[in-house]
Amino acid sequence: MAETGFRPHSAHWGVFSAAWQEGELVVRPHPGDPDPNRILQNFPKALRHEARIARPMIRRGWLENGPGADDRRGRDEYVPVSWDRALDLLAAELKRVSDAHGPAGIFGGSYGWSSAGRFHHAQSQVHRFLNFTLGGYVRSVNSYSAGASNVVLPHIVGPTEDVSRRNVSWEAVAAHSEIVLAFGGMALKNSMVAGGGISRHVERGAMQAAAGRGCEFILVGPLRDDLPEEARAEWLSIIPNTDTALMLALAHTLASEGLHDRAFLDRYTVGWERFEAYLLGRTDGVVKDAAWAAPITGIPAGTIAALARRLAGKRSLVTVAHSLQRAEHGEQPVWMGLVLAAMLGQIGLPGGGYAYALGALAHTGRRQNAVSPAALPQGRNRCGEFIPVARIADMLLNPGGEYEYNGERRRYPAPKLVYWAGGNPFHHHQDLNRLRRAFRQVETLVVHEIGWTATARHADIVLPVTMTLEREDIGSSQTDPLMVAMHKLAEPYGEARDDYTIFTALAARLGKEAEFTEGRSARDWLRHLYGKTQADLAAKGLPAPDFESFWEAGEITLPQAEDDGGILRAFREEPEGAALPTRSGKIEIFCETIAGFGYADCPGHPAWLPPQEVPGGEAPLHLIANQPATRLHSQFDFGGHSAEKKRRGREVMRIHPLDAAPRGIAEGDVVRLENGRGACLATAEVTEAVRQGVVQLPTGAWYDPEDPADDKALCVHGNPNVLTRDAGTSRLAQGCTGQITTVQVSRFTGNLPPIRAFSPPDQVAAE
Repeated sequence: MAETGFRPHSAHWGVFSAAWQEGELVVRPHPGDPDPNRILQNFPKALRHEARIARPMIRRGWLENGPGADDRRGRDEYVPVSWDRALDLLAAELKRVSDAHGPAGIFGGSYGWSSAGRFHHAQSQVHRFLNFTLGGYVRSVNSYSAGASNVVLPHIVGPTEDVSRRNVSWEAVAAHSEIVLAFGGMALKNSMVAGGGISRHVERGAMQAAAGRGCEFILVGPLRDDLPEEARAEWLSIIPNTDTALMLALAHTLASEGLHDRAFLDRYTVGWERFEAYLLGRTDGVVKDAAWAAPITGIPAGTIAALARRLAGKRSLVTVAHSLQRAEHGEQPVWMGLVLAAMLGQIGLPGGGYAYALGALAHTGRRQNAVSPAALPQGRNRCGEFIPVARIADMLLNPGGEYEYNGERRRYPAPKLVYWAGGNPFHHHQDLNRLRRAFRQVETLVVHEIGWTATARHADIVLPVTMTLEREDIGSSQTDPLMVAMHKLAEPYGEARDDYTIFTALAARLGKEAEFTEGRSARDWLRHLYGKTQADLAAKGLPAPDFESFWEAGEITLPQAEDDGGILRAFREEPEGAALPTRSGKIEIFCETIAGFGYADCPGHPAWLPPQEVPGGEAPLHLIANQPATRLHSQFDFGGHSAEKKRRGREVMRIHPLDAAPRGIAEGDVVRLENGRGACLATAEVTEAVRQGVVQLPTGAWYDPEDPADDKALCVHGNPNVLTRDAGTSRLAQGCTGQITTVQVSRFTGNLPPIRAFSPPDQVAAE
């Protein structure tokens, strides 16, 4: 096809255009992107991969025996059926559960990352369907990425969005920061991704500009490449999950040497005196100085004290990555990082202060759009039941059981049907063998999927859905100025349908089609959603092309707001008139609200709480299970870019030479990682880029049990969540702790089992 055949589209990892040339889809990043994301190259081979689901499927055991708990989930055969048969069965099952249990009988599972489009957004679609047709559903709150911070930050400073997305910008870092202390780093693989799409990846350039101006970057973490080379960072290699101890020791040096900004603390914070008593050891007899922290963190006391002195008196910026709070007591480093920044007195100044999760997504460190994109209305959820998102296995295994969350004593709901559209819990969740047992407890599991993920392989009703390239949509986010007309680039695979078409057919069977669709086709909805943007542009006196003109042009540029520093700069400039949305209106170093909950695992001020799970015995190494670089979560693990970065077909685990040598592990060897929860295979990369005593295996490899009939099967493909711990960060947030666990690693010497993650499950003859 000629050059003019390229049509625009968008994904969470970048805006692009594509065209078919000699039978191959050719994908090109947006020409305005200074640092395009290679994940875009997963698309061409993913479109027609055998991992795609071609027809509606019903699990054989459910079809034969009807709804109910079933140990065959995850190891059963599937029966292809027609769309009418599948939809009739599903509509009848939804009605049965709804009539018997109401909205509390259905858990609406989704994780929101299935498409950058504002309309074909699976999470919005499934929630709208459940709200309009059945009155609601049991929902989840917070996220796996930021479960602890989502809860603690509003108590101590303000909403997570205000402290991450509307705070310190990359522009300000490039122009003003003098020293950036990055706990957990700011890895470019993370900031390459943004919900709703991203047209310009600016993080590498901003760090390069700052470093060229003389800004010092200090990376605190066990992985050397969690800051790019352009930052010219100094690496402080720290023992995993000990950052809070380091922060406390830095704070102690500042306080004991009079280097902290007492005027800032007095005017803008509450609770300093109570925290200071803990810091200096008056309350517990333990002085939190550099000598105390050195053996905990693995960083020499002299290095700690010298770093504290370097921070004082400069335009300093303290950043805390999502990764730190995805661990035991994950609330503590988020809170202590804020306290350390307050002691330095730079909060609210351009390029200074505290920036939670800067670099965690491409949304952070950006200006906000002055015109907001419209989203698909989800309607009203009349069911008040919810769980913290990472507690799904607890809910399914212990319905009605008590738990504590954010000052409340709650009971787990008891849903009978789980409806999952968008997302793959066998990527996000921990302790997958426990999750397998949990999913066997429900009466019916329904999944919309493009491919045969482990979640789909556990489902009773599997409905094939289109990939984003196989439908039209509008790509837009709150922080990127480009709104994109996402043109259809390929025909649907097999019999795949988009979520809206599926839900419309189900709504019709349940007598609620008019309520669900409001009489609009998918194209009508695109016009309707775009109409809000068009009206907002016109109201500002800006060019406001009609929908057809926008669609033909392929994109429009939205105006952006000024880089005003958000609520923290406003608070600094006028602390009384622009008080923070906390109980005191100030930064809460000691929080009366949290203290009042009485949680020993999250007291009223940040504290060092040693983790329960530490290396030793049969699991002597830390495992870092972080985000992958070759895909978003587990999406398109079968795509070309993801596949080419595997070795011997398996995910790559990195190990330090001094840990590899005594185990007889060489570059390229297949290794076995194991602990008391499970085991998996991976391929070894021997490198000094990881700290000694630490191995790193990214998440996202599709779970692939060697023997699905084994309740503790070996994952032959390299999914680290067979190893991670399914426990909450604390009673405050109940966040995910999947970032860090402990393992043993050995060289694998047996016959290599085949990888079947991307091959469809066994099927029986169609009905």
